[in-house]
Amino acid sequence: MPFTARDRSKYPVVIGCDEVGRGALCGPVLVAAVWFEPEVIPRKLLRELDDSKNLSAEKRLELTAWIRQTCRIAVAANSVDVIDARNIRNATLDAMRRAVVKLQISAPVMIDGRDIPPGLSGDCTAIVKGDSKIPQIAAASIVAKTVRDSLMARLASRYPAYAWERNAGYGTKHHLGAIRDHGTTPHHRRSYAPIAQYSLDLQVPTVTLFEEVDALECA
Repeated sequence: MPFTARDRSKYPVVIGCDEVGRGALCGPVLVAAVWFEPEVIPRKLLRELDDSKNLSAEKRLELTAWIRQTCRIAVAANSVDVIDARNIRNATLDAMRRAVVKLQISAPVMIDGRDIPPGLSGDCTAIVKGDSKIPQIAAASIVAKTVRDSLMARLASRYPAYAWERNAGYGTKHHLGAIRDHGTTPHHRRSYAPIAQYSLDLQVPTVTLFEEVDALECA
């Protein structure tokens, strides 16, 4: 656990922003922006924040519920159509900008990574491995991961062959085998090399991505 509650004043009051799904073969790229004052949130919550990859799914769900209760959050996503049209980097940066704007809070912004989204050129800083350095970024990584995993589980019920409830759309052995055996779906990213070689579409009714995002109450 990278954060300590002993001296909460050492952490800045900022908006933290992080993404999930950048390397997935299908589904949206999803971004969360989180704002809180470290000296005000519960000490135990601050201590338990961490990079979402270091936490179990159960712990992420628990922390996401706590973050929703005690912090200001906003989520934005871009679908596979935007990713294929604009590339994953631009789609991610656009979602970051929209998530931060949704918060409607005037505060410095700290982004996990190396790039600053266009339109957030004011007091905005990109921090490599920011989810281990800035608690708001860690909180954003947890919220983003939880929301996207929930969305992919919902999509999995419509496309059960791909086991998205387990792999969240990433290129696991099972997922790649299912693409080979069943073809691709409208949610696969055609601009990604493992997908581009397959042209067969699975004919299953599609779901509107942003209806699912809204259903998860992540606005």
